[in-house]
Amino acid sequence: MGLSNLLFILIFLACVVWFTINVRKIRRNILLGKEVVINDRKPERWKKMFMIAIGQSKMVKKPVSGILHILVYLGFVIINIEVLEIIIDGIAGTHRIFASPLGSVYDFLIGSFEILALLVLVAVIIFLIRRNLLNIKRFGFREMLGWPKTDANIILIVEVLLMTAFLSMNATDQILQARGEAHYVEAGMYPISSFLIPFFESYSSSSLIAIERGMWWFHIVGILLFLNYLPYSKHFHIILAFPNVYYSKLEQKGAFDNMESVRKEVEMMFDPAADPYAAPVEPASEPERFGAKDVQDLSWKSLMDAYSCTECGRCTQQCPASQTGKLLSPRKIMMDTRDRLEEVGKNIDKHGKDYSDGKSLLGDYIQEEELWACTTCNACVEACPVSINPLSIIMEMRRSLVMEDSKIPQELTGMLTNMENNGAPWQFSPTDRANWVNES
Repeated sequence: MGLSNLLFILIFLACVVWFTINVRKIRRNILLGKEVVINDRKPERWKKMFMIAIGQSKMVKKPVSGILHILVYLGFVIINIEVLEIIIDGIAGTHRIFASPLGSVYDFLIGSFEILALLVLVAVIIFLIRRNLLNIKRFGFREMLGWPKTDANIILIVEVLLMTAFLSMNATDQILQARGEAHYVEAGMYPISSFLIPFFESYSSSSLIAIERGMWWFHIVGILLFLNYLPYSKHFHIILAFPNVYYSKLEQKGAFDNMESVRKEVEMMFDPAADPYAAPVEPASEPERFGAKDVQDLSWKSLMDAYSCTECGRCTQQCPASQTGKLLSPRKIMMDTRDRLEEVGKNIDKHGKDYSDGKSLLGDYIQEEELWACTTCNACVEACPVSINPLSIIMEMRRSLVMEDSKIPQELTGMLTNMENNGAPWQFSPTDRANWVNES
């Protein structure tokens, strides 16, 4: 084992530890949410995860971006098989260790990887053009200015560099194989990188080895650093999309969750025989909050939704409130929730779990006007390619405004008063409701 192998092992272990620490922090942050039990209808959940998260069925509703995304997704998944070989080679000091046991299958795999790498390159370049040169409305909302746009561009540029390094590595490797250089076994099929050979064939063997090794190190270290960038980026959805779809809501989209305490009170009101004093007195404890004011008041599933957001903007594009110029953007709701959750997590790391910074999700990040603009139509839920539910967060914060702070828009106050007094939203007595039939 040489010095380069020891260096690779140290880098590899450091990146694995770094990634593990970051994932544990994200898990800790998600579990700050309220406990909900989601373990029903497991076959249906597995089927949904296979169709949506693995099969990308909702992505192709927008054919152009959907097909391009599938190419990048397939490239990410399949080319990582080649990464396994690179890791083994880096640890053991071998070169193309799978070539001998796989034989002709190895040639097919390398050729397939190269074709995928080219397709990924084309798709990523188109994505860069769409995001930066074309005036696509859903990429221009206020929440996408600054870091979110930079984050997306960083990932796309990194993918271009990684695929270019992979193809350059194979091109120089192919030349060294043909020259019979030691350590470079003849293996693989190179339908794409062979076109790059004219750019490298005039170099000496020592220069080619330096280029090949440089591209090898850049490719694998770049992938390891990319892995550790994910927890700081919206692209963590690459990992969380699968559990997020599995745990997504299976009930009808129009069904809302009711608080158990409120439900019991309403049932008692409608039961003439109920005796409110007959129930056993529960031990004194901190009363449950109605709705959500901060991230800790949301369910862990809603917090997982926030970390799973791809920032694609399909939810906001379909939102009727957003289309008519209202302040609401479902994508911003998810991004704000994630940003606040990250802030709370950093406060815990720095000051401890009981620290309060005096801020809250409702008010400091999300404004009341945004919440009341929502029509609860579920268009955002239907549009999301990874089954995120922004409406759940919106309704929980509305519940907090109404039941905790008694803040209701004037238009709704009149309607609710009429329903309480007249049994209907209109300002007519129930006895006068049918008078219209007597009008000539």
